[in-house]
Amino acid sequence: MSNLIRYGVTKRWSDAVVVGGLGYFVEVPDHPEGSPRDQIEEIFRQVEARLQQIGSDLTQLVQVLVYLPFPEDLPLFNELWDAWIPMGHAPCRACTHPQLAAPGYRVELVITAAI
Repeated sequence: MSNLIRYGVTKRWSDAVVVGGLGYFVEVPDHPEGSPRDQIEEIFRQVEARLQQIGSDLTQLVQVLVYLPFPEDLPLFNELWDAWIPMGHAPCRACTHPQLAAPGYRVELVITAAI
């Protein structure tokens, strides 16, 4: 039996799942009506709060999958990302440009972090 812990469980998803020393979660901006900068800054704050909730922090990021539906947002995302990630602690990262669940979303992140 694994020591699997779920946070914020709903019928459709959990806000985070922790198992085997790793935490897994997805974040979308709470306010999709904001500008791209506002949404990116907001999602970074949300990631930090979720990491704290599961007993981790930015230095423990293992992998981040970045979904940006608008390719023109990538330079801004990279600028803010570079200021956000602690030097020497960059996770593995991939970026793609899919359509997201709601038309206002400018960013979605899929996170894996060590606990």
